[in-house]
Amino acid sequence: MLVIDKTQVEQAFDFPSLIDALDRGFAGHFSMPKRQVFELLPGDAAHNAFAVLPAWNDDVIGVKSFTYFPQNAAQGYESLYSKIMLFDRKHGVPLALVDGTSVTYWRTAAVSALASRYLSRENSTSLLFFGSGNLASFMIKAHLSVRALTKVVIAARNHEKAQVLIEQLQPQYPEVEFTLCQQLQSAVAAADIISCATGSKTPLFDGAWLKAGVHIDLIGNHHSEYRECDTATVLKSSVYLDSIANVMNEAGELLIPIAAGVITEAHIKAELASLCANKEYARQSDSEITLFKSVGTALSDLVAAHSVYKKVINQL
Repeated sequence: MLVIDKTQVEQAFDFPSLIDALDRGFAGHFSMPKRQVFELLPGDAAHNAFAVLPAWNDDVIGVKSFTYFPQNAAQGYESLYSKIMLFDRKHGVPLALVDGTSVTYWRTAAVSALASRYLSRENSTSLLFFGSGNLASFMIKAHLSVRALTKVVIAARNHEKAQVLIEQLQPQYPEVEFTLCQQLQSAVAAADIISCATGSKTPLFDGAWLKAGVHIDLIGNHHSEYRECDTATVLKSSVYLDSIANVMNEAGELLIPIAAGVITEAHIKAELASLCANKEYARQSDSEITLFKSVGTALSDLVAAHSVYKKVINQL
């Protein structure tokens, strides 16, 4: 059995090939029981948690286990630790233990970019990105890999971290203009794609500011009582999810307006797997507002980890 570390994961991945692998994986046959997220001390404001995400397809069986301790940084630890165990589908033989933290960053960003490929306007040129944490560079690079973006505006509470992010990205993408958000309403109104990867408990922008044709990508929130966008945004959007079962258990973006009786589950258009299986661009018009909400799936972990495993095996 192989043990595949963070460095090997980083060396194995690039976004174009990972996005294509996920596209094939979501379009194929797979089983994915509902993910199990356990709050270690229910009611604790820290929200420390342990999660188990199983999945399997025709080639491989996998399970990701991770711990999430949001306050860890104050004590010098990472907020998330994760491992993915892979087993052969034919005989159940253990194949590899893969660093799940790095896989999570890559697959999270790649899933958002895959959804954007089916939902955002093909002529999109501007991205407004909310956040400056560990996922930020992955998310921005993934979105740059599927649309010919010329402008990226970063909105973050920590301007110093956001500026460091810009300084890291600008040399890699000299054709793209990277700037800090100076005026939120005008930045929202100008964006072709809005991607949010924050820990915000309340909406990041007013849905009334959105322009026609924008695509919205929400990946930061995993709590039923929190949300990164308001009800107005959901109401005016065609809504797509990575997993109905997971989102309807965890995401306040949908659960809050449903509880208020403003929408029902019928407001959801489809899951990502349906988009991939149909292989059809889902946007109906240039003026349609689309929204993709993701809380993470075991299938994306399985496909990404298996992709790493195959590349490492081929190098041995």
